[in-house]
Amino acid sequence: MIRPALLAVFVTVLLAGCSWVDLKPGADRVNLRSSSQVHSCERLGATTTSVRDRVGFYNRNSDKVGEELADLARNSALELGGDTIVPDGPIDDGERRFIIYRCLR
Repeated sequence: MIRPALLAVFVTVLLAGCSWVDLKPGADRVNLRSSSQVHSCERLGATTTSVRDRVGFYNRNSDKVGEELADLARNSALELGGDTIVPDGPIDDGERRFIIYRCLR
């Protein structure tokens, strides 16, 4: 029989690898770019996204957290009519700010 503490650790590790962010239809076409790539784009606004960066005592994978934050920003960009997002600073405690742009194609 599995001990409750071992089961709790197993569930925590299993959940830490999961993604809880779903892209809205069309959000997959929103590009992630750097600030040097948006000089001819129209700035539409900004969004701050956040996800859990810890599950219990376990720190989630920073790359996975970054992907989820960007996916949330893509969803926000879609709502504003944007097609490009640019990170505006580092990830801090599972939170990151993004600037939303509409770029000429």
